[in-house]
Order: sequence, then structure tokens, then C-alpha cells
Amino acid sequence: MRVFKFGGASQKDASGIRHVANLLAAVPRPLVVVISAIGKTTNALEEVAHLAFRKADPTPPLLRIKAEHTAIVHDLFPHPQPTVQKLTAFFDQIDRNLHWPDEDMLYDQIVCVGELLASTILSDYLALQQLPVLWKDARQVICTDSRYREGRIRWDVTQERLAPWKGEAQDAILVTQGFIGANEQGHGTTLGREGSDFTAAIIASCLAADSVTIWKDVPGVMNADPRKIATAIVFDQLPYQEAAEMTYFGASVIHPKTIKPLANAGIPLYVKSFVDPGLPGTVIHDCKVRNLPPLIVFKENQCLISCKVTDYTFISEENLRLIFVALAEGDIKINVMQNSAISFSFCVDFRENRIMRLIDRLSESFEVYYNTGLTLITIKNYDEAIAQQYRQTKNILMEQASRSTLQLLVRPTPL
Repeated sequence: MRVFKFGGASQKDASGIRHVANLLAAVPRPLVVVISAIGKTTNALEEVAHLAFRKADPTPPLLRIKAEHTAIVHDLFPHPQPTVQKLTAFFDQIDRNLHWPDEDMLYDQIVCVGELLASTILSDYLALQQLPVLWKDARQVICTDSRYREGRIRWDVTQERLAPWKGEAQDAILVTQGFIGANEQGHGTTLGREGSDFTAAIIASCLAADSVTIWKDVPGVMNADPRKIATAIVFDQLPYQEAAEMTYFGASVIHPKTIKPLANAGIPLYVKSFVDPGLPGTVIHDCKVRNLPPLIVFKENQCLISCKVTDYTFISEENLRLIFVALAEGDIKINVMQNSAISFSFCVDFRENRIMRLIDRLSESFEVYYNTGLTLITIKNYDEAIAQQYRQTKNILMEQASRSTLQLLVRPTPL
């Protein structure tokens, strides 16, 4: 058995869905296919959730989402009504979930619909092409705790629920959703933005799959974003550990949680181009690669927080304990940190609600300063020449260097 994952860019329109179907028709079965939301649907559903929680009218973005999906269905199907009816049921689900009082819970009930819509369209189209396909609701098998927007997997329950898929997939294509699951009360949860890669890894590890393939709009895993660095190159292969570190530092080609379950099970991960499936792509597996080129990652939307003691003493272990407890209880990960005698500074992803709550809490014990809209540049496997090049970057607020990794936190220069 193999597991494929397709992102939103691969099926942003009817032409993309036809391309995915043609690719799947040529692949031996059994096969599990994990689908992300179409195009920018998740962003639009986030807008719906934001408006609904603030008692504003979510109708305009909802109408756009409906129109986009309906247009794709009419393009794909000679008789679109059965599929349109299925999509309508999911939009009704959104209407029923617009009034949850908890913002994160409301978010998960609404945003999960993007994957349900996309997987339904693809599944119905595969059936139209007379391929043996079964549509599966990931919320019935991917079990999480109740940590909305960042659900933690209940591995024992998930493995038990997935077990029947082995028999069902023997000569079929099982189509399911990435990014989403449900807690044991049956309420929808999500696994963190771009979490469809993680879903593929969960399913593969629980079913002891032969491999996972992530189909992207790039030729493989690259040492930099080609939109920022024209000389970026594709890795032929990468060790699990190197790939895990890349995702930790913010390389967006793979979700950070994807590598661990695959490495633990010894399942290779392929990253290939859906634009040109004939390209070799990158394989991530148990291997050793010498003299890797520098990996350069730009992570946007960063926030620098500095906590300064207010009683003219020095930063102590007790001060650090207060800060780290607040971070842990807020479920906030530090991307880089630095301390001086009287202050402790750290950089985090800027999720406004969480970060402002954290700043309010830290302000009870410290004098707190913060800057938003920053970019964290990480250069792994750097040499002196590239280090000097990037140290010339303007507006560096923080620099951190270790034996193998250089990180620079930068305030972008205004246009």
C-alpha cells in the first residue's frame, strides 16, 4: 500500500483535478489519497470563522467559496447535481456551526469543510472515470484530543479505527481528507495549518504503508525557496534527521510533524512534482549524505518578545521558569532565543490572539517589549562566505549562531 497526498495547488481548478485523476489512474493499487482544500479555500474559511465569531456577516466569503466549487463541479460533470447536493450538505454544516462561543472550536468546525468539499469532488470524479474509489471521512478515524487548531493525535484509537482500511483498500483508491480529525466527543479538530502532510504520515504509519508521496508544485525538496533565491537546487535524497530540522526551522515544503512517524516506522517519503511527474523528486529516508549545501529558510510573520526584569536584578532561573511555563501553557514554540544580564528575548510565530494573551501574562512579572512583522532567516550548514553575505542584511534585530546554524531576525525594509 502507498499513500499519496495532494495539496490545494494541484487541484485549484477542474483542469488540475483531471490531471490528478489521470495520475491516479496510472498507479497500481491499493492506494490511499489524502486531499487538501482546493486553492485558497482554507484562507476563505478562516475569514468566515473570523467574521462569525465577531458577529459580523460571513455571507460574502461563503458565497465566493460556493461559487468556486460549484463552477468546478459544473466543469467536471455532465450531470453535476448529485455532487452539488453533497457539497450543499457540507455548506449546511457550516451554517450550523457559526455560533460556537469558543473561537478555536468554531474555527475547527468551519475550516475543516474545505477538505471535505475537495475530497468529495475528486472522489466523485474518479468514480465518473470508472475507477474503484471509496470516500472516507477522516474525522471518523483520526482521533485527537480537544486542543482545537492544533489537535494532538490519540495514536491508539486512531490505529484501531484505521485497521479496517487495509482490507477495504486491496483493489481500491481510498480518498480522504488531510488536516482534519475529531475528538472523542465527535467535534471536528484540525492538526495545524498545512497539516495534510501529517495526516498522510499518520495513515501510513498506522497501516504500515510502503511509502508516502507528497505531490507539490515544485520539483522536490530544495535548499531554498526558488522565488527568493534563483540558484536554489533540488536535493536527490535527504536523511530523516536533516529533513526534520529543515521543517523545524520553517521550510514549508513539508509539515513539521510529518517526519517523526515515518522515521519511526522506516517509511520513505517522496516529494515529487505533480506538474511533471516524470521528474525524480526527493526521497527522504534512512541514509547518510555528505557535504550538503546550505539550506536557507525565510520564515515570515515573526514576533520578537523581550522580557526585562523590573527590580534592577539579573535574569535568574526563576525568571526563566516563569517565561517557559507561560510559553508551554500557551502552546507556543520558540524559534530562536537570547538572553542578556537583565532581559530575555525570544522569537515566535505571530498568532495574534495567543501572543497577545502571552504578553499580557508576562507583563505581570516583567517589562515587556515586542515587535511584529519580522522575518527569521535560518541558514543551516553555513560556511563563512554565506554567513558574511547574510550578516550584511539591513535591520538585523537578533543574531544567533551555532556550529551548523546561523539565524538572523530581520525587520523588513519598507518599500
